[in-house]
Amino acid sequence: MIDVKETLGGAEERMEMGAMYLEEQLARIRAGRANVAILDGVKVSSWGSMVPLNQVANVTVPDPRTIAIRPFDKKQIREIEKAIMDSDVGITPENNGEIIRLGIPQPTEERRKELVKQCNKIGERTKVEIRNARQETKDKLKKAIKDGLSEDLEKDAENELQKIHDKFVNKVDDLLAAKQKEIMTV
Repeated sequence: MIDVKETLGGAEERMEMGAMYLEEQLARIRAGRANVAILDGVKVSSWGSMVPLNQVANVTVPDPRTIAIRPFDKKQIREIEKAIMDSDVGITPENNGEIIRLGIPQPTEERRKELVKQCNKIGERTKVEIRNARQETKDKLKKAIKDGLSEDLEKDAENELQKIHDKFVNKVDDLLAAKQKEIMTV
């Protein structure tokens, strides 16, 4: 027979992972305000291997429209520039020989709408993952009745599962609303 608490805990953990994924993805969306998270996926060639940008340079935000990248080794400035150009960041770096600057442009109204659609798409994928976790857990609970779990326990577990599901769907909605507000007010 299954352990109901363990089963619900597994579902909650899976839903939490979905929400964390959403937070990471939303942080990478460039909304017109400088955010070092947009560089998280950038890998730089260093000593023959590909390493994350933050391992070869200090990345800071000196003002709301600029990201400054100061390489630990000035000889790597060309490699860092190349990595940024090859990535999907979409910003052309400016190099003064010591620091690379990325100017974050003000998004147009059309671009803002595209960003909101992009956020909603990621949010919907997250909600689907949360729903799938709920459905798979419900199926496990239904099968557990055949293995001797009482119907009352199964119904109580389903109610608890629904509460967990609702909590994470609301969290997704809150994260999306916050990001959309950020996009529209920049």
